[in-house]
Amino acid sequence: MDFDLNEDQRLLRDSVERLVTDRYGFEQRKAFLSQPDGFSREMWKQYAELGLLGVPFAEEHGGFGGGPVETMIVMEAFGRGLVVEPYLATVILGGGLIRYAGSEAQQAEMLPKIVGGEMLVAFAHVERHSRYELHNVATKAERDGDGWVLSGDKGVVLHGDSADCLLVTARVSGGQRDRDGIGLFLVRADTPGVTRRGYPTQDGLRAAEISFDRARAETVGEPGAVLPHIERVVDEAIAAICAESIGVMTEMQTTTVDYMKTRKQFGRAIGEFQALQHRAVDMYVDLEQARSMALYATVMASSDDAVARRLAASAAKVQIGRSGRKIGQETIQLHGGIAMTAEYKIGHYFKRMTMIDILFGDADRHLAEVAAHGSVFA
Repeated sequence: MDFDLNEDQRLLRDSVERLVTDRYGFEQRKAFLSQPDGFSREMWKQYAELGLLGVPFAEEHGGFGGGPVETMIVMEAFGRGLVVEPYLATVILGGGLIRYAGSEAQQAEMLPKIVGGEMLVAFAHVERHSRYELHNVATKAERDGDGWVLSGDKGVVLHGDSADCLLVTARVSGGQRDRDGIGLFLVRADTPGVTRRGYPTQDGLRAAEISFDRARAETVGEPGAVLPHIERVVDEAIAAICAESIGVMTEMQTTTVDYMKTRKQFGRAIGEFQALQHRAVDMYVDLEQARSMALYATVMASSDDAVARRLAASAAKVQIGRSGRKIGQETIQLHGGIAMTAEYKIGHYFKRMTMIDILFGDADRHLAEVAAHGSVFA
């Protein structure tokens, strides 16, 4: 299999890496985090101008016409810069749901606005009891005249406090854990009956707790039959955050090796001690194992075989979680106390890596998924 990038993909990589290098230093990132939305609206406009917000969308909607590989390129660069803008929430999750489940009218209205940086979208799905089960939905959707109203609570809605529109899962029929009967609904953030409480997450990004009290909503896709679309978008999102984690781990590994070359102890650079060299090599091995699995998830993200796609995402998530923890712990230990301070960047990378491990299911959860379908890999 050829893993080389084509000319367009190389140009995309060079463009986004140059932007992150020039505009996303550690001090600049802290300034972005201090803004009211927890990210830079100016940077969001630049992403739109460079076409980054249109990477996965068709040209008819103003997009780049790319696929999982192009998304991987963007997310890996964003990982190296610890980018805080809502790319995952708006482009991959929100935009992905509209792309797969939305009507032609909804796609024509919303996707160009997402591509142009004019609309922020958040996916409101997680509930307190649901853990990592995508089919575990208790929020209710009821008919009200010609439309629908939603009642229920959603948690950890990524960038839900700044979103213009919310894509909300709600049950139209069946029991709380039935696979059938789940609908997807579009709710404008200023709709009466919507209450949002935003807060920073461990890694400095933003999330929200959102309550719906008979909030009016518009259907996206066929009510009761959207779970396959949701699962597909989440699999693509897992591939995307696996790519982001490669950028995060690469930065942790290279920063640590550079530190070992300059930090002196007993009159010598600590990188000269063989025991520490072995630990640096182990970090590199873990990184390359994670990179291989992230590529696997990326290649499989466009597959129409739902089982194979999900298992590829789960297998990658297992390796990403294990490698991220190992590299993060080694990075902290090899730097010493400075790595634990808020003023130094390494601790922030480890926090983001920890959040990536938890997002959409941690390594243990996905290991169980792989074990339950082990025969697929036989």
